[in-house]
Amino acid sequence: MLIVPQDLPVTLHHEIYPGIEPSKFKDTLSGKVVFITGASRGIGEATALAFAHSGASLFLASRKTSTMENVKETILKDLPNAKVAYAAADVVKPEDVKAAVDACIKDFGKIDIVISNSGAAENILAMTEQDPNRWWNTWEVNVRGSFNVAHYTLPHLSKTHGYLLFVSSIGAQFVSAGLSGYQSTKHVLNRLVEFIIAEGDGNVKAVSLHPGGIKTEMSLAAGPEVEQWLIDDVQLPAWTMVRLVQGKEDYLSGRYVSSNWDLDEVLAKWKEPIVRDDALKNKLAVPRELYSA
Repeated sequence: MLIVPQDLPVTLHHEIYPGIEPSKFKDTLSGKVVFITGASRGIGEATALAFAHSGASLFLASRKTSTMENVKETILKDLPNAKVAYAAADVVKPEDVKAAVDACIKDFGKIDIVISNSGAAENILAMTEQDPNRWWNTWEVNVRGSFNVAHYTLPHLSKTHGYLLFVSSIGAQFVSAGLSGYQSTKHVLNRLVEFIIAEGDGNVKAVSLHPGGIKTEMSLAAGPEVEQWLIDDVQLPAWTMVRLVQGKEDYLSGRYVSSNWDLDEVLAKWKEPIVRDDALKNKLAVPRELYSA
């Protein structure tokens, strides 16, 4: 039986490693503007802090202004000269996303980097046992919300030759009973980055990123069967994203990437095969007799 790997054979990390050591990125993003959704806690908050420490100006978007104010205060406590603005926005509502993007442009004049981090998950239940409304809410937030963010930011990213990063999941590569909504939506995000590249003018780079197994309010709510896999430090995806927008990893644009991968090893050992085989993308597995030589 031919088994198609769902991961790269590289060193897997669970916390900051030399390739994403924060000191390497000090002031590398000075003059850049980063727009982050789901920025009020968890991965979004850690990512905002990482980009601020790299010199970027930040525009945060989330449903709760009080928690975003807390994030802003935390950043300014460490970096008194940091530029941070925010707006309340529900990514499911196009008008909210448009208003937040317009506010960012008014405050900073441009957008260089977008982190689409808002997410939701249904209860772990078979489809026949799901609450249809809660199941569909996962699609509303993860797919419609991500589309709305892309729709309103891509024109600005084209002007700045910028980056759009979707926070996806390794779950996109699996079929785990009880996770039909969540895993399907993350699979969609992987495909959406391919469409961004296919439809774009070549100016924008887009990546669908597995953040690792991070303990967040959402992931912990899934229960003990999921918690055992939540072994990664939240700084891992935060600083992986900082590295992904430095330019050296642009060959990964339009693809799925894992924060656990050692990016130095990926670059040294796998860049050529990835580009040659157009790999790290969603594809249909067919019988091996149909594989071309």
